[in-house]
Amino acid sequence: MILFGITRFYNLLYDIKLISIMYQEKIISPPSGYLTFVLSLVLLAGAIFCFFSQLFVWGSIILAVDLFLVFPGFLIINPNQSMVLTLFGKYIGTVKADGFFWVNPLTSKRKLSLKANNLNGQQLKVNDKLGNPIEIAAVVVWKVNETAKAVFAVENYMQYVNIQSEAAVRHLANIFPYDHAEGEETSITLKDGAEQVSEILEKELTERLSRAGIDVLEARISHLAYAPEIASAMLQRQQATAVIAARKLIVEGAVGMVEMALEKLSEKGIVELDEERKAAMVSNLLVVLCGDRHVQPVVNTGTLYN
Repeated sequence: MILFGITRFYNLLYDIKLISIMYQEKIISPPSGYLTFVLSLVLLAGAIFCFFSQLFVWGSIILAVDLFLVFPGFLIINPNQSMVLTLFGKYIGTVKADGFFWVNPLTSKRKLSLKANNLNGQQLKVNDKLGNPIEIAAVVVWKVNETAKAVFAVENYMQYVNIQSEAAVRHLANIFPYDHAEGEETSITLKDGAEQVSEILEKELTERLSRAGIDVLEARISHLAYAPEIASAMLQRQQATAVIAARKLIVEGAVGMVEMALEKLSEKGIVELDEERKAAMVSNLLVVLCGDRHVQPVVNTGTLYN
């Protein structure tokens, strides 16, 4: 039993190593295609000469060799493009250099772009860490780095990028709150921690897409808002929070101004105020300074005691 388990373990390690080697990208540099192109023209001219000389058998053979064994091997690679080559189901290598080449005409060729791609994700309706429904979307800039993994490790690497990006954005929305909750201090939120959230999203996407040989160049949140059913309530809460913060600042400033006024009056001896007059003055000044309307002056011709 122990021997059987050890054997299975080593077989598993061998399979993992074999899969790793199979998906490892191999860059090849095939010979230039210009010399072969000249040879192809020579064969074409020879076939035409044979036909004019009524040597139809030799002309047909030369033409068939030219059309089926020479022409299919020509390869044109544009800048920022690559070609993945396979021969009878076996991965031969990847051509990344741009130019005109000739390869084995029996090889299967698959062209892959190495240019940067933009993925403008659709708006997703998810719940944040606090359970609030929100709308979120992200923009991901990516490109193919390892062509072997992109072709052989996943079925469709573009669809794989779309699905994994959506999954990463949903997971990101679930682990962070939209905004700071009342009575709770959160270090990172989706609204205020844009840089930190983008770094976390980019890191998670890099881990997810590395299986398909994809490099993530940039990932950022492009849309973030509360869901329509709670948007108005959250707006009222934000407005109330802003009003409370503004009133707190106004009260602190008003208290400071009243304190300064009393100190100046006492320091210069302009008027002597007892405790009751000070209380009345403080009350009037606070009403004037903290009020949200223009002050209407009132002239008092009497005294405070009648």
